[in-house]
Amino acid sequence: MPTRKVEVRKFLVVVDDTPECERALLYAAKRAQRAGASVIALCVAQTTEFQHWLGVENLMREEAEQEAQEMLDRALAALARKLPGVAEPERKVVIGNRTDGIHQAIEEDPSIVVLVLAAASGSEGPGPLVSAIAGGQAGAYPIPITIVPGALTDEEIDAIV
Repeated sequence: MPTRKVEVRKFLVVVDDTPECERALLYAAKRAQRAGASVIALCVAQTTEFQHWLGVENLMREEAEQEAQEMLDRALAALARKLPGVAEPERKVVIGNRTDGIHQAIEEDPSIVVLVLAAASGSEGPGPLVSAIAGGQAGAYPIPITIVPGALTDEEIDAIV
């Protein structure tokens, strides 16, 4: 596996509509700030394959991308309220499967050195993305993966970054 030698280090955070996503974004922003790094907020927009009419498929992709941009807007606005003055994360939208989209983002940007995810704190388990990655795919990633417990408070995040 080739090394990822870079001058500017970036923390990749997957943004979605889960409540714990804010915890991962806050952790990554604070950790990056202390480490002199930056953050990439990635939203993977999933679409269903609709191949009968190209115009309909293109419209569905455009709508999925617009929804992803709106999700990023909400997440980054919440981060700005929590951490005024922090550098705004870079935005990235990928259309497709989430795990494939994460791999794509990492492959496209060698400055990404850590993937930050948040685990749900409910009794249902850590969530489908964390389960998929931690449940067998973790070794397929060329970078470390940090999983932030979704129930951490701001003070607890401050204490560990």
